[in-house]
Amino acid sequence: MRRVFAILTIVLLVACADEGLPPLAGDQVQVRFPAGGVVDVIEVDAVNRLPLRKAELIAPDGLATAASYLNVNSSPSVTSYPALPNRAYAGDTFGAGNIAAGVPLSALTGGAPQQRAAFFAMVSSASIPLPDPVEYRRDWQSYRIRLSFGDPPGEVQTQEVDAPQPPPGG
Repeated sequence: MRRVFAILTIVLLVACADEGLPPLAGDQVQVRFPAGGVVDVIEVDAVNRLPLRKAELIAPDGLATAASYLNVNSSPSVTSYPALPNRAYAGDTFGAGNIAAGVPLSALTGGAPQQRAAFFAMVSSASIPLPDPVEYRRDWQSYRIRLSFGDPPGEVQTQEVDAPQPPPGG
């Protein structure tokens, strides 16, 4: 049970890392400008059971700008490595280590030397360049982002989300 809890904790920390996706709880989409990065590119991160195949910025006049970069990780996973005891002389004032000779590694780490957890969802990312950064900054509330998941003739889902607010300053 402790191993399952440890793996879930690692998954939660990875998912909530700096500017990362929130914890996995189903299909999710996040659109943003990269922090401290290029201000004329919109980043899209998506978690869905279907692969992201198309990402477009839709202008108020209907003009679509396709993503210049699209990546799908169809089998995301996390691998953890249990640490050995980090105090070689714990509980011994005379300098003899607390690791006895002949003790197997699995006894020290509490199980397997490596554990892997796989997710049953696809993690996709895309970058959409702004065709006109000045116009986008002026009327960003009227822009939309259209995402297409899946491959025909199978299931295909289309989703539209609000475009992100441009970063201050630029």
